[in-house]
Amino acid sequence: MSLTPPTSTALRVAELPQNADTPFSLRPDADTLRQIADELGLTSLKKLAFEGKLTALGKTDWQLDARLGATVVQPCVVTLEPVMTRIDTDITRLFIKDYSEPDDPEAEMPEDDRSELLTAWIDPAAVMVEALALEVPEYPRAANAELGQAVYTKPGDAPMTDEDARPFAGLADLRKTLEDDKE
Repeated sequence: MSLTPPTSTALRVAELPQNADTPFSLRPDADTLRQIADELGLTSLKKLAFEGKLTALGKTDWQLDARLGATVVQPCVVTLEPVMTRIDTDITRLFIKDYSEPDDPEAEMPEDDRSELLTAWIDPAAVMVEALALEVPEYPRAANAELGQAVYTKPGDAPMTDEDARPFAGLADLRKTLEDDKE
């Protein structure tokens, strides 16, 4: 096992105190912010902060509790205008020595998705990037963005709209017409 950390922010588990919390505070520099933004497909990333602590759970397991704060800018999925989103969330990860993945590749996701296998190193920066990736909106929309309606047809044919595609939409009107005819 190598004593050289895989990254500058990785903490060697064997050197962590069992009877006291290990605090950490990460505020990446501008170059690192650009790299993370590129990795996550963001237009820009500002004010990224990840502060928390590592706590021993028994003799072999560890818990990371932290607060993630970031401002992300992404293109709107409708208009491509920049959309700014503020992310402030609490993050918890459990590093378990005897953790095992399900053998069946078709197995359902466990309800506790905070747990992972404990290795020789715990890297708060890796947890930060993973948590940010999970918190970034998948489909950001500008405040006034509307999808609108796309209509496609062959030349000379009447275009089919979204309303035409709802076969039961006119049933209420038909029922009302029939009831009026009976009276």
